[in-house]
Amino acid sequence: MTEVGADVAVIRNARIAGPGREFLVDDEPVDIHIDGGRIVDIAPAGALPARGGVIDADGAWVVPGLWDNHVHTVQWALASEREQLGAAVSAVDAASRMSDVAPLADGRRVGTGFRDAFWADAPSLEVLDTATGDVPTYLINADVHSVWLNSAALAREGFISADGVLREEDAFEISKRVNAVEPAHGDHAVRFAGVAAAARGVTGIVDFDMAWNADAWARRARAGFGTQRVEFAVYPADLARAITSGLRTGEVLPQTHGLVRVGPLKIISDGSLGTRTAACSHAYPDDTADFGVLNIPPAGLIGLLTDAVGSGLAVAIHAIGDRAVSSALDAVTVTGASGTIEHAQLVRHADLARLARLGLAASVQPVHALDDRDLVDAYWAAQTAVGYPMASLLRAGAELRLGSDAPVAPLDPWQAIAAAVHRTNDEREPWHPEERLSVGEALDASVRSAVRPGEPADLVLCGADPHDAGSSTLRTMPVLATLLGGRITHLK
Repeated sequence: MTEVGADVAVIRNARIAGPGREFLVDDEPVDIHIDGGRIVDIAPAGALPARGGVIDADGAWVVPGLWDNHVHTVQWALASEREQLGAAVSAVDAASRMSDVAPLADGRRVGTGFRDAFWADAPSLEVLDTATGDVPTYLINADVHSVWLNSAALAREGFISADGVLREEDAFEISKRVNAVEPAHGDHAVRFAGVAAAARGVTGIVDFDMAWNADAWARRARAGFGTQRVEFAVYPADLARAITSGLRTGEVLPQTHGLVRVGPLKIISDGSLGTRTAACSHAYPDDTADFGVLNIPPAGLIGLLTDAVGSGLAVAIHAIGDRAVSSALDAVTVTGASGTIEHAQLVRHADLARLARLGLAASVQPVHALDDRDLVDAYWAAQTAVGYPMASLLRAGAELRLGSDAPVAPLDPWQAIAAAVHRTNDEREPWHPEERLSVGEALDASVRSAVRPGEPADLVLCGADPHDAGSSTLRTMPVLATLLGGRITHLK
């Protein structure tokens, strides 16, 4: 009998719904035969004898293993330990919610997920101090580009802020500190979160934790982490260390059972919409001098990309505003760097095709488009570039990769796929329906393999046909089983 951790030799009576379906002549059930972690044959149901473990799909649908191409892994894993502030309707409300939160083991109170851009009032030191007293209290914005601290927290961390709010680099430093839990604690949280991700069909993640991830993932693999394949990023602060260590994008990290690979150099070139720091061509409302911020000037970006190219590292450039996207593409043009533009939430029309011509992939987060649609109307009404493009990028010839930016959005590829396909998650009409993807296009952007012989046996058994599913069913897709290299990581 099959169980989590068991190797599977055959998935019987399955219907193929994702990439690989195009090679079949009809939609009759087939048997998928697996050996050595790979698909070795796809045959009519019952045509070949079964040897080894068997899952009877009973006519359910199989798609390739799903990837989340943008995850802040430790921050995502630790989110369950923090006060969730997504429902806070004001600064006073958010501060009040933190007043009775029990401090963590390190003495900090930590909340996460607030979105002050929607509030009528503004965060202030007085409001937070009144509610939280002398217990160091930290509120992390949903976009992670700003944090709101009380006086005790500012004193503990050695920062000064008139309103208690720190933005961009200072905010990232605070996040790094609160994420720096004991390794055993963090690894346990990551392993538990990996199991939850497998239950949603996730077989691979790209990890953008702001830490030295090479040692962390080697340690986790030795301790038995085995629910996903992982590509981990390096940040500029550790670039020299990565070069000295000989890390090159795509290479397997030793002693990780082939599951962990070196990913790109991650560069955060501008801010975010929620914090009003994304670098744009037109000013934000009510301040004709506010065009957002370029965290890295063009010359500095070219220098980083030159170093990356010379050391064998691809790049992942966070660029949200259209000015940041153009700056990133300029730097890639000069250096010949390869990799991704992360987010690409506002893109000039001419840059859609330029991104494709440069061979870059656009790593986008469809749920952000739905979460931010009202912010776009408020803050980007004067912008002339394309907001949250997906279909436009695809039609221009760019490769799309879908992700969540977890914990900014839930690590659930079905929510991302549904958002990409329907462009709404409430009773409102689709937001900019011209940017919708088909189910097939969204699946293609969520996988790294296909259901065909020779491919890795990273497979997801679904309780409904994604191509025929309505919005609600697609978003909450029943996942009956998940296989990573033919080994069961989730079984319902």
